[in-house]
Amino acid sequence: MSARITLKPKVQLGVVPTHLKFVGGLVPDEHGKFPRDANGELRIVSGMRELCAASPVKMTIVQVPFFASADAGEVAEMIEGLKALDLEIHFILMVGGANPMNPEDEDAVVAQLVTSVRAAITHGIRHISSTSIEEWMSSDCRRDGTDFDAAIAQNVKVHLRAHEEAGLEGSCVEQWHIEFLRPGEFKTFTNAERGWAFVSAMNRALGKKYFKLLVDAAHCGDSGLSIAENEELIARMGAAGELGIFHASAKTTRGCLTTDDGWIGALLTAAAKTGELRHVFVELFDHEDAALAQLRELEPGHGIDTRDGRSYTETTADGLADIAHRLNNLLARGILKA
Repeated sequence: MSARITLKPKVQLGVVPTHLKFVGGLVPDEHGKFPRDANGELRIVSGMRELCAASPVKMTIVQVPFFASADAGEVAEMIEGLKALDLEIHFILMVGGANPMNPEDEDAVVAQLVTSVRAAITHGIRHISSTSIEEWMSSDCRRDGTDFDAAIAQNVKVHLRAHEEAGLEGSCVEQWHIEFLRPGEFKTFTNAERGWAFVSAMNRALGKKYFKLLVDAAHCGDSGLSIAENEELIARMGAAGELGIFHASAKTTRGCLTTDDGWIGALLTAAAKTGELRHVFVELFDHEDAALAQLRELEPGHGIDTRDGRSYTETTADGLADIAHRLNNLLARGILKA
């Protein structure tokens, strides 16, 4: 990039490195080992080094998908490599093969969460996130009414156990951010209002505002609620002290941010207006990632190549430039602070 962008407001900017692919980039194998490049370096580390060099704005954070099955030595190597790039590391905890809303799966979900949270504590991670309120792509039915209330209650039980058994109280982990997913990926917690219902219940159970709702512009855009409805919810969450991390990601395609149709700009501004915007992550997915084949079947738009001749590193770097300019202009307009 010929021009360099200085990020001016007091907001941290980075990526979720899903542009590197889950399969072949981020997911450990059956032995807990991460994929490596031709030089033997962890793919996530070499890929992030390449993106840091390509990005016109300096990143300060990276949100790494964390799998409980990962080898401890490999995790330590990954952390060391990313810290060497001057990046603060967030974990997004991945839970699979169990349904957090099902009491029969409670022990299995808690076990995965506790392992992952303890790893976060070991490595001094300040912010963790998770999609741990529902099983991804399950055959479960949408839960409403008293069934929805029961789903929240069971999730509160699961996350209270994880909080206690992992030793989060008094640890380095300052906040836990919960992410909802679009209909199809999830069946029940499919919009900001439903995700916030759990976060509020969880915080009431803990007696403090420890849990936050992660707002992903893509999931909001595909949730069935309008931009105006999401803006209103963001304002209310901010006022309640329960608004968390922001994902700048394009609805439907999850590719280049130019396919977004206005959601990122509108919701990023709404989050900025609350005064609670602290962390913004750009997130793009590779349209050929083997791990996301089910998602492409659910939403054919997810399989569109939106790069327009660029590599995924270049496309992600362009996304970082776009968001940096948006954040700087929110400062210029008096919405964000320096």
